[in-house]
Amino acid sequence: MKKVIIGAFILLLAFIVLTYISVSSSDKTFGTCEILNYDEIGSLDFRAHDSVLVAASTLYQSNGLKEIMQGEQYRKVWATPVKVPIVFLDTLMGGMTVIEKGGGKQTHSLKLRAADGRIYSLRSINKDPEALIPEFAKVLGLENIVVDGISAQHPYAAVVVAKLSAKAGILSTEPSIVFVPRQSILGGFNDTYGNRLFLLEHETEGGTNWTPFTNVSEIVDTDDLQELRKKYGNKVTIDEIALVKARLFDILIGDWDRHAKQWGWVLRKNGRHFKAVPLPGDRDNAFFNIDGLIPTLLANKNVLPGLQSFEKEINYLPGLVMPFDVYFLKKTPLKIFADAARDLQSVLTDDAIEEAFSVWPEEIYRLNGDKIKNTVKYRRDNLVAYAKEFYNELEKRAFLTEPLKGSEDKSSDEVTIACFECD
Repeated sequence: MKKVIIGAFILLLAFIVLTYISVSSSDKTFGTCEILNYDEIGSLDFRAHDSVLVAASTLYQSNGLKEIMQGEQYRKVWATPVKVPIVFLDTLMGGMTVIEKGGGKQTHSLKLRAADGRIYSLRSINKDPEALIPEFAKVLGLENIVVDGISAQHPYAAVVVAKLSAKAGILSTEPSIVFVPRQSILGGFNDTYGNRLFLLEHETEGGTNWTPFTNVSEIVDTDDLQELRKKYGNKVTIDEIALVKARLFDILIGDWDRHAKQWGWVLRKNGRHFKAVPLPGDRDNAFFNIDGLIPTLLANKNVLPGLQSFEKEINYLPGLVMPFDVYFLKKTPLKIFADAARDLQSVLTDDAIEEAFSVWPEEIYRLNGDKIKNTVKYRRDNLVAYAKEFYNELEKRAFLTEPLKGSEDKSSDEVTIACFECD
């Protein structure tokens, strides 16, 4: 017994030592994209060019030990240069107006208004995890575990997801990858937002209707939708079929982080009634890929059940069912789940999936495109089983007893706490 204890202690000590060696490879917590072939970016006249060769980030480059301890993730994708169009906001879509700085703990974003009244966002591809680093990690010098975790996100997942969404008949924010140089229209935002790589996409709330739907009164966030339901009762409903389909699609692409703040709602008016069509946003965690000793320990279903790698077999589906689902879908019949799964299977053919992935530059696709694409196909083939398991898990969950994430400041007089239809 004594030898077992000593052996366990030695293994633990070795793990701690290797962890500290691994995380000491970089003390940076944030880095922006890197333009190739230019040492003095400040002297470059970007208006003389229409594109730029840029790597999203070299912050996550690693050695062999780091890949063992913290995983290979998508490090090579982040560091691979791609050709990206340059945009100037004063001429883009007739001229953009900067409205305000956006929120988010990791993503730097700017909300913009186009000349036609549509609202867009610039969402940084590079993430700043400073706000997510717990104090104990700083004290122990383990910040790099959180910082390096960004390498599990695929920087260009969103553009493929948008193409897949279109094939599936699901709304998306229609993101495109752009480079935004420093420019006068950014004013005081230049230091944070100038010379950076972004996703330019529709906002999930506000502005002129840009969706294919008619009779749209407005596009709102989840917070506002809850208040409208409280005010007008069953005159405000959600497109239940569309939401189930969207949530099963999330499972298909491995997007495990789908809380209420990541959804907009397109309100379609019919007389005195409104039906809200879900508008998914923020695809940072689609195709999320974790390996290595430390991330694997953290992703255990008993530690962080929602944190799951994009593999063919879903590790723990109950971890993917969120309070958001209980709030909006707790009363939804099994048939809707099963039918939605079959519908996705019928439209997301092999050819449709192949076409969606062709949007990636060849240098990005060749790194892990085949693996990700084949994982999507495998999950598609098993989607009916996932749908039934999702439904069964919802059946076990109790109605909510506290507000949804993002609505914590709302009272029961403003929103219904238990579920959307719990009047």
